[in-house]
Amino acid sequence: MSLILGFFFIFLILAIGDVVSAKTKAFVPSVFVAAALFVAGYWSNFLPLDIVEKTGLGNPLATVAMYVIIVHMGTMMSIRELISEWKTVAIAAAGLAGMIAMLLTVGAAVIGWEAVVIGTPPLSGGIVAAIMMTEAAAAKGLVGLSVLATVIYVMQGFVGYPLTAWCLKFEGKRLLAIYHEGGEELAKLSSSKEQEKMEKKKMIPPMPEKYQTTFTHLAVIGAVAYVSDMLAKYIKLGLTSIDPSYAAYALHPLVICLIVGCIAAELGIIERRPLNKAGSFGFIMATIMAFIMGMLNRSTPEMMMEITGPLAGIIVIGVIGLVVGAAVAGKIFGYQRYMAIALALTALYGFPPNYILTDEAAKALAGNNEEYDFLMGQMLPKMLVGGFITVTITSVILAGVFINML
Repeated sequence: MSLILGFFFIFLILAIGDVVSAKTKAFVPSVFVAAALFVAGYWSNFLPLDIVEKTGLGNPLATVAMYVIIVHMGTMMSIRELISEWKTVAIAAAGLAGMIAMLLTVGAAVIGWEAVVIGTPPLSGGIVAAIMMTEAAAAKGLVGLSVLATVIYVMQGFVGYPLTAWCLKFEGKRLLAIYHEGGEELAKLSSSKEQEKMEKKKMIPPMPEKYQTTFTHLAVIGAVAYVSDMLAKYIKLGLTSIDPSYAAYALHPLVICLIVGCIAAELGIIERRPLNKAGSFGFIMATIMAFIMGMLNRSTPEMMMEITGPLAGIIVIGVIGLVVGAAVAGKIFGYQRYMAIALALTALYGFPPNYILTDEAAKALAGNNEEYDFLMGQMLPKMLVGGFITVTITSVILAGVFINML
């Protein structure tokens, strides 16, 4: 398959996912459709296993795209919003606690201790956790189960995507009802006034319009991403100097990108939604999606047959625990049930699917740009923070703990 033909098939599959999602009003998420088609393509040998790498959409471009898109997401949030999401952190943590409790009790009894210990950290979505548990299982001589961690990481999205889409649609409908009714409840939710105040308090005036080009926007994004990356390294070095074991608690560079992007936008260092102004948002997102789909080449029919039982058991039991934990915590902290469950479900896939699923739900429900912006403003910050807590931070910590339990 030539480079250009591979490029065509990658985006044809992603386009089919978008069409199906639009036709079903996001009931069938585009990510789910695309993932299923990619797996079918790999298993039938229609798609080369290295199709993403051959077209140049793999690393290092995908890594750069991740840094860039997270800085962009940071500019869409205010510091006040970021701080106010402490309830989101608590709900995401409660969901993970419910998942772990269910797996270590019911799961261990039904599936077996070793399978549960190997499979639990990757179920929180992190690729690093999956790699850590795969290597730990292989080192213990558990060759068959060593594949389990990778397959759980690859396959868990097939459960997470439709469940999240369903929850977000219910939450979106509730929010739109409030939006149209108005009153005090809308006033509490609306952040437009806060946004106006925030814009007035910028320390650095905006760049003159004539200098705001694709290249200047991308250069500023790159500078913010670089500062974030260096800051993350220094934080990790500082924690390591205190105690090497503390390195596991360092914030991931992408989390720092989100925070620094938010601060930089409030100061006026970077524009709000810079990728949109640069006309580059679509391509950056497409690059990340292609990379995610490329990782599905790890699963094979033989691999799936070998571990179908433990795989299904861990995902089903774990998701039940996740949903129950999030729903209970959501009730305690005043979150609507569907929103609480949706943000906890980000553990099954992380970023960028959490953004894409939120965007799809908002587009399917909104009748105009104002409604779309309102829905995204209410749901996206929670989904982004939930994904970072479950996938980026907690999954690695869980892996470090669970390795010692093998």
